[in-house]
Amino acid sequence: MSAKTGERLATRPAVRFAARLGADTNVFRIDDKVTFQTIAGFGGSFLEAGMVCLNTLPVEGQEKVLEALFDPVRGAGFSAMKTPLAGTDFMSAGPWYTYDDTPGDVEMKHFSIARDLGANGLVTFIKRAQKHGRFVLQAPMDYPPDWMLFDVKTNQDVNPKYFDALALYYLRYLEEYKKNGVEIDYLSLFNEPGVYTKIPYGKIRDLLTGHVAPRLARSGLGTRLMLSEAPEREEAGKNYPVALDDPEARRCVAVMPYHGYDLTHFAAIAGLHARYPELPLWMTELCHAYEAGTPKQMKLPRMDFDDGDFWGQQIFSDVEAGACAWIYWNLILDQKGGPWLVSPIHGNPDDNIQHPVVVIHRDTHQVTYTGCYYYLAHFSKFVRPGAVRLAVTGSAEGARCLAFKSPEGGRIAELLNSRDAANEVRLGYGNQSLRLTLPPRSITTCLWRP
Repeated sequence: MSAKTGERLATRPAVRFAARLGADTNVFRIDDKVTFQTIAGFGGSFLEAGMVCLNTLPVEGQEKVLEALFDPVRGAGFSAMKTPLAGTDFMSAGPWYTYDDTPGDVEMKHFSIARDLGANGLVTFIKRAQKHGRFVLQAPMDYPPDWMLFDVKTNQDVNPKYFDALALYYLRYLEEYKKNGVEIDYLSLFNEPGVYTKIPYGKIRDLLTGHVAPRLARSGLGTRLMLSEAPEREEAGKNYPVALDDPEARRCVAVMPYHGYDLTHFAAIAGLHARYPELPLWMTELCHAYEAGTPKQMKLPRMDFDDGDFWGQQIFSDVEAGACAWIYWNLILDQKGGPWLVSPIHGNPDDNIQHPVVVIHRDTHQVTYTGCYYYLAHFSKFVRPGAVRLAVTGSAEGARCLAFKSPEGGRIAELLNSRDAANEVRLGYGNQSLRLTLPPRSITTCLWRP
């Protein structure tokens, strides 16, 4: 249990189910007979900014942070992570880059991931995290090399004459990462197409089916494909059918990822799930950021625990809509909400203050685990990959409940209390009832075996 009253991932004394006491109010009833999606994981994103901040700590302190994030016993056990392809707004250990900035190099003779192998690079970051836990990796791309675009200044769409070269670019990325000990589980073709690369979904479909999927199939790699990542849920609901209503494209795609920057429109995700029930849905990016609409009066980064309830509400709503994974954006930033990369032509402005899961003060070495960390940790630590969501009916004022069956056969209930006062609720399971007092502004995990 984690609460405003001071507890953080604290264990409380065991309680027992008792006979159900009729038709109670404030009761959540769990139904084993009705199941929904299988969970893939919960986590955040590997970015150079995080490694820059982490490397300011003494080595022992660095390992404590990594343990707190990735160890499933002593930490949060993050189990699903994002790792972008080259330049994006928080790949901030150097200037903008791609893996091949040599114009016209369609054979990728100058392709290199050297920067990712450095002290602040993503391969280094990932391999250090892997010493503490296991997680799946999904990799999206903001932009291909500028020379593949019609014109980086006036038309940032991909020129179709470079579709083969772009497919090879993706493949070389996967191969070079694997050579260096990191296997990418899912490749996502574009991060927020239309915001960054100005490519329409019809062209994404053609690139996918005619170039990327065939080349990946011939490679023998185990990486699977994600369509691309819309910036908002409603936009995903509108645009994904342009590609996925094509049967061949649908066969190529393993997952539908999306971002949650609208903070609403969860019905659009439920609609996608109903339309393509065979394709898992992943929420793969969300954060507080002034550039993404966070009100200027909210000081970032937020150090208070109370902010966690906001993230709890987002996770609950996405999972209820059908999401199998939930991935936050910046894993680690400094006390100023940075450092960030500046490349206005690529949509990366200056003063791009954001909020992370963990704040590291680069001068004092103080480490702050944010409210987001604790609410996300209750899911990543206890709702492990392979867990299956169970039906929950009933309601309680100011509270929410999600339930799961673990891969080992146990049961998990996540209970959110958004009230500033304690909340008395009952959890009904089978013919039994459990009385719980949820602390003010808290998330509580209940674990039991039938």
